[in-house]
Amino acid sequence: MLNPPYRILLPSSKEVLLSTQYFEEGCILLINKPKGWTSFDVVAKLRNLFKIKKIGHSGTLDPLATGLLIIATGKYTKLLNEFQNYDKQYLATFCLGAITPSYDAEYEPLFYQSASHITPEMLETFLQRFRGEIEQIPPPFSAIKIGGKRAYELARQKQDIQLRPRKVHIYQFIITAFHSPENIQALIYCSKGTYIRSLIHDLGQALGVGAYLKELQRTHIGTYSLENAWEIQEIIDFVQIQKQ
Repeated sequence: MLNPPYRILLPSSKEVLLSTQYFEEGCILLINKPKGWTSFDVVAKLRNLFKIKKIGHSGTLDPLATGLLIIATGKYTKLLNEFQNYDKQYLATFCLGAITPSYDAEYEPLFYQSASHITPEMLETFLQRFRGEIEQIPPPFSAIKIGGKRAYELARQKQDIQLRPRKVHIYQFIITAFHSPENIQALIYCSKGTYIRSLIHDLGQALGVGAYLKELQRTHIGTYSLENAWEIQEIIDFVQIQKQ
């Protein structure tokens, strides 16, 4: 296993992007994954851009989520499983008073209920149930494999999906802004394997009004911070300009 400090390519070192050898030998890139991109889209773009074969990512983000994605190349791909085990921190925006099949904004909300009676004080009381070690069932629209197929593939075919609950740890679940029951912001610090969509969905069920995730941004993976991440378009533009 490789020992820290790892070779991390920060945005302050743009010129290193021109070194193919650097990427082939191995390095770590922190990327701010754009909304609408899959985690694999980011890997595929970088693989094509730098013409390297050995590249991967750790900690998949849903297409609608943004934020920190760790990319490793060369010998550093050996570290991807280690990164996968790190705790994560997220900023989430969610809505009370409706649910969606995917537990997020991918689908139109259903089963509207009034949540006007939910106050910050009432919400805080319920949040206590979702701190510490809890059990959660992953969302049906997830990448978990069932009989060789992804759960989201079966869910889109409207097949009945039975996913097993798993234990996760929620270190922090703090409301940072309560604009209205339909627009609540929270900071969530949690263990690996936590589905924020399920966390918000389960909170809505406990409150009796439903809830779904509107936006999600991952800000930390272990000690790695989004503050040190590259914008993917920044990399694309820089490399393409140098090739002209």
